[in-house]
Amino acid sequence: MPDPSHPAGPSVALTGVTKTYPGGTTAVDDVTVEIAGGSFVALVGSSGSGKSTLLKTINRLIEPSAGSVAIDGVDVTDDDPFRLRRRIGYVFQNVGLFPHMSVAENVAIGLRLEGRKATADRVAELLTLVDLPADFGSRTPDALSGGQRQRVGVARALATEPRLLLMDEPFGALDPVTRDQLGTAIHELHDRLGLTTVMVTHDMAEALILADRVLVMDQGRIVADAVPKALLAGEGGAAAQALVAVPRDQMRRLAALEAGA
Repeated sequence: MPDPSHPAGPSVALTGVTKTYPGGTTAVDDVTVEIAGGSFVALVGSSGSGKSTLLKTINRLIEPSAGSVAIDGVDVTDDDPFRLRRRIGYVFQNVGLFPHMSVAENVAIGLRLEGRKATADRVAELLTLVDLPADFGSRTPDALSGGQRQRVGVARALATEPRLLLMDEPFGALDPVTRDQLGTAIHELHDRLGLTTVMVTHDMAEALILADRVLVMDQGRIVADAVPKALLAGEGGAAAQALVAVPRDQMRRLAALEAGA
């Protein structure tokens, strides 16, 4: 449950958001959706469905061809894009740590860009937040496992105390055990810090387990918008059910193996 000591994160409203690239390819097609403050929303869909493009319009890594994005009612274009991004946590699939910097320097880079002092205590606090020992700060990224590097990426994203966290396939490169552990840790942080979290994933099981609302994209449009229970009950339409069918079929096959069939 969310920690009542933290105010809920901001709402996000996308209105008529469209992204068409030179040559005529439309990655996002007239998407309008509101995300409530404090919610954990998963954006799912097959490769090329537009989910990562849509996510990146929120922090202006991609500028839409049409439409608008607002955070707590304020249009994102009202602020300098670099200042905007420093107020939004962003976690990449490939982590994106600087290999020539220590873990502590990577974690603190957002603070330095804001002109804030990155104390050893603050870095240690952030590493503890993602279940890493404080002495990891002196290590370099190549000395860490994939899961540890992603935890550092999360610590870096949270360093400036953002209220909104965007994650683009954050667990895609991890092994299944690490992926499950980190997913659980992210959800606990979401609740503890009162964040608004939007996560892109192609894994429907991951979306159903972690999110309280799932948006299914197909050919640039949102074709289903439902809570996990409703999607499991078959209420999301054909594209959603095709995604739900994958983990469901895997469960059936595992049960058959366990039964010796």
